[in-house]
Amino acid sequence: MEGKVVVITGASRGIGAAAARAFAAQGARVALLARSTAAIGELAAEIGPQAMALGCDVALWEDVRGAVDAVVARFGRVDVMVNNAAVIEPIARLGEADPAEWGLAQDINLKGVFHGMRAAIPVMRAQGGGTVITVSSGAATRPQEGWSAYCAAKAGALMLTRAAHLEEGPSGLRVLGLSPGTVATEMQVKIRASGINEVSRLLPGDHIPPDWPARALVWMCGPEADAWLGTDVSLRSEEVRRAVGLIA
Repeated sequence: MEGKVVVITGASRGIGAAAARAFAAQGARVALLARSTAAIGELAAEIGPQAMALGCDVALWEDVRGAVDAVVARFGRVDVMVNNAAVIEPIARLGEADPAEWGLAQDINLKGVFHGMRAAIPVMRAQGGGTVITVSSGAATRPQEGWSAYCAAKAGALMLTRAAHLEEGPSGLRVLGLSPGTVATEMQVKIRASGINEVSRLLPGDHIPPDWPARALVWMCGPEADAWLGTDVSLRSEEVRRAVGLIA
């Protein structure tokens, strides 16, 4: 990753923050995008001059386009786009879910992925290549009680990965997703507090640490992950964990 330029949405905490550190440790220049400007500013200062922080709401196309333009203006290119920003709310059964909250989840979790792809793909196509990774979920293919908004958006995001691979693979772009399983982040705290569905009953020790998916994201930028282009890499797989170097 030496000298490569990596854009990460939702970079203020959890998987996004861990990914920023992991890519930077491999020599990449990293652009941190999030609504929490103070948090990404602190993280960028921690990483050093190879990092830049950009306030960005992925639900807003103009924000994402402006952020990617700023990255190109400073670093000259975009080699990797990591669509990571997501919310779990609303956790509610379909018959009780607030329509406005349900719609906002689509704006962030689904349209946010589209906005990231839409902004990065023309840049990558013009420069002759790049990798687009979306942080997916088992919820993309398996419904969970109370998660209709999250599951629907993740299913849509997986289809965006498939569509982008179909359209842009011939241009040399690598498009794939990462389904990390359950990760010890703030999202799991909210899930546990909800008391809805089997995931809320998992104990804190059942979740993998955020640096595992972060390391997987770095690995996915190499040719070893080419077999998964156009689909999701499952970090639940022992084969994948072994390939990434997470287990012996």
